[in-house]
Amino acid sequence: MDAERKQIIMNFSTPPSLEDIQVLAEEAFESLPEELAQFCDELEIRVDDFPDAALEQDMDLESPYDLVALYICDESDLPGTIRKLSNDTATFTFFRRPLLDEWCDAGEDLNMLIRQVMITEIGQTHGFSDDELQEMSNRHYQGMFFVRAQK
Repeated sequence: MDAERKQIIMNFSTPPSLEDIQVLAEEAFESLPEELAQFCDELEIRVDDFPDAALEQDMDLESPYDLVALYICDESDLPGTIRKLSNDTATFTFFRRPLLDEWCDAGEDLNMLIRQVMITEIGQTHGFSDDELQEMSNRHYQGMFFVRAQK
């Protein structure tokens, strides 16, 4: 196997841990479509089990399972709790338990779900349309496997 080639193969007999989700999210980040990557030069990726109570209240969530991920790139107009989370750095936080519920409900590959969530959250924040996001996801999905097959 090529030393420079990174490949993650994960089969889970137990639910993926915070660290497992972190690894998958970092790999998804490294292969974001260029249109989105330009907005994420210094993105900090975090994984927590659930949003905390203050964030739930600030976002008016009915349940902590309602929030799979939170992308923050601009602190203007953010409630205090969210502003404190961002620390002047763009952040993308996955919430593990809601993500795992989404994964079970969707029945799709966890890698692809994480990638899709990142593309959707970052793209919507920066004003991309649903059609543009779908095109990026399709192109990105196909290109990722094509590149790996070539190595």
